[in-house]
Amino acid sequence: MWPPADPEPAGAPDGPQTQSLRALLPTREFLCSRKGRLLLGESVLSFIIFICYIASTAAPFLTVPLLMFLLALCFLFGYFMKINEKFPGMCWPLSDFLRCVTAAIIYFAISITAVSKYSDGAAKAAGVFGFIATIVYAFDFYVIFNDLSKFLKQGNSANDTEAEKSEEEDSNSDSD
Repeated sequence: MWPPADPEPAGAPDGPQTQSLRALLPTREFLCSRKGRLLLGESVLSFIIFICYIASTAAPFLTVPLLMFLLALCFLFGYFMKINEKFPGMCWPLSDFLRCVTAAIIYFAISITAVSKYSDGAAKAAGVFGFIATIVYAFDFYVIFNDLSKFLKQGNSANDTEAEKSEEEDSNSDSD
């Protein structure tokens, strides 16, 4: 029989089902981070654009925002569950960078087409939101690119110092 006959009082502690469902939601700390806000913004914009394309005559373009929405949700889930740390074999920053670059390029192209070719309001709204999404995705890949370049510079400087130390040890052993 649904709902249960004796509902729990409002002040009762959460049951195990509620706690397990909360584990699937992003934490406030992650959502307040720059990456969390960017991924949340990308997924919300992609969903809005998807809805606009459903309501417009530019229906052939609705596949792109749907795929970008799902990919943004996958990366949002992956980052806040720290799957990127559990599976280091996959290059998460590079795949996230490629996702953002392709999304920005494709959103820019279909937004230009939606605004210039279609005359209904929903297509124009989808185009405007697409331009905004292009900016958000471009900012995200800019941030990822800067993080990757800093990481690679640190890696090169660490390799250079190790190479210098090994050269010094080799030169010291030759002089004996």
